[in-house]
Amino acid sequence: MVTKTTPGKFSTYLALTSFSIGTLLLAIHLCFPDTIEILVTGLFYVLFALLVNSITLLHLLYHFSINRLERETIAIRILILLANIPITIIYLNIVFNNNLF
Repeated sequence: MVTKTTPGKFSTYLALTSFSIGTLLLAIHLCFPDTIEILVTGLFYVLFALLVNSITLLHLLYHFSINRLERETIAIRILILLANIPITIIYLNIVFNNNLF
């Protein structure tokens, strides 16, 4: 038996996981601001998350273009995934401003 699921359910979990890990790394950095290892780990995490989220976004855009009946649901999932971009920019701004002083 094959069940039909809405494409992109993984993307919501990915967005929430990316947000959670990013928030945890920011909190650790704020607790230990002079530790370079946390900065390097955070930088690599941002690059890795960018790659994985970009691939997932392309997958969602593909399904958005071919699956007309589920466009609204897929569009919401795309917006949830894209919501991490301004959050990441804010977090990076906090990290960079925190290290300048």
